[in-house]
Amino acid sequence: MIVGGGSAGCALAGRLSEDPGLRVLVLEAGPAPTRPGDYPEELRDVTSLAAADDGHPYNWSFATELTDAHRCRTARGRVLGGSSAINGANHVRATRADVEGWYGWRWDDALAAYVRGEDDHDAPGPEHGHDGPVPVERPAGELLAGITTRFVRAAAALGVPAEPDKNGDGPPGVGLVPANVSRGTRINAAMAYLLPHRDRDNLTVRGDCPVARVRFDGDRAVGVQTLAGERIDAGEVVLAAGAVVSPHLLALSGVGPADELRAAGVPVRLDRPGVGHGWSDHPAVFLGFAYDESLHPEAVSAQAAVHLDAATLDPDLPADPAGDLEILLFCRPFAPGGARHVMCALGQPDSRGDAVLRSDDPRERPRLRHHYLASPTDRARMRAVVRFAADLLRSDGITIPTVPRDSDPDLDAWVAASLTTSSHLCGSARIGPASDPTAVVDPELRVHGVAGLRVVDTSVLPTVPRRGPAATALMLGERASDLIRR
Repeated sequence: MIVGGGSAGCALAGRLSEDPGLRVLVLEAGPAPTRPGDYPEELRDVTSLAAADDGHPYNWSFATELTDAHRCRTARGRVLGGSSAINGANHVRATRADVEGWYGWRWDDALAAYVRGEDDHDAPGPEHGHDGPVPVERPAGELLAGITTRFVRAAAALGVPAEPDKNGDGPPGVGLVPANVSRGTRINAAMAYLLPHRDRDNLTVRGDCPVARVRFDGDRAVGVQTLAGERIDAGEVVLAAGAVVSPHLLALSGVGPADELRAAGVPVRLDRPGVGHGWSDHPAVFLGFAYDESLHPEAVSAQAAVHLDAATLDPDLPADPAGDLEILLFCRPFAPGGARHVMCALGQPDSRGDAVLRSDDPRERPRLRHHYLASPTDRARMRAVVRFAADLLRSDGITIPTVPRDSDPDLDAWVAASLTTSSHLCGSARIGPASDPTAVVDPELRVHGVAGLRVVDTSVLPTVPRRGPAATALMLGERASDLIRR
């Protein structure tokens, strides 16, 4: 049984159901379309991010506290396909340095899982997949005639090295962003892994079926109880509901920080302090700039990115050769009036967040707190990346609103007022040894201290990858299918 039909859950279900000896049930809290055309246009059109807006019916829109003074909503997909159905469709892998920091994981194993999932005909060679279910494209031809080319040229003029393949395991730099797109259509995880195989006798997908908690017999998970009160049995339960809902379900089931569970009225089955605590995400701010769309209308949501080692901008900052800063070009406007944006983000923030259980009622969402920019180093790195982005945009004659770049206190105030989240939450049920009380799962993604229960989504990543985790969520599903069948 797989609880959650998001990126990792779809990949896992699709691969496991290839084995006729296994029966696979997917329980998705949101709708479960059966054909690509059943998805609303804004979910299929890669130029639209409308479904990421607060209040969209296919978006959980979790309330979160970015800082003590700043609140917003974080977008999470609530539909078969999960966040891959509503996001910018960037298909960028974690770096080797990310993966090698995950307890018990090897880069070669992760790479094999990435490759198996991809159908990437832009990048030849054995480190790219060419017959997987997920199409991977990069902008080409006339799409490079507009602001994308100017962005890349401006970065090069400021000394940023070329990174011709963002999935190529090379040094960070400026390059085009791979996307899970086919002819302008966002190919979400369900379209890639599940919809072509809905007729498999051993695969069942149920939509509009939110789960309330995991059921146990002794120390073994034996199924779930749905929000409607239905009890469903399973030989193994896999939580793949995302980095907010999966730890919430663990806590509701009595697996989590003991004091927090007792305060919420949940009987403690297993004290695991790391459930819902110590997670990380990419803090971000947007810089708007003016661009005359009549010169060349862009056709995708994000096309190019700069990744940088912060120490190259400020030698007083810690060095990260894998690149701990990101400047991502968004070509489509977020608001009327023709404004475009670049997003400046920290790829490896020091700040850590928590998701606190409020009550034993599964309908009451946890309290999310990011604690963004709590460390002086995070604030210094954010100043560095914003200043560099402003210089980059000005260097090719692109105009941006005034940013108070000369005064640290003024720039900190501007950042605090502009702060948002990348909605890349990771590490709320992270991998680690059983001896580590903050670890929740082992390297095979089995929950410590109980049997028959795994977590397979970005909850398990000890830290947020330096680059967006969408491709890595798919990789987790691919890799977990190996671990489960083995």
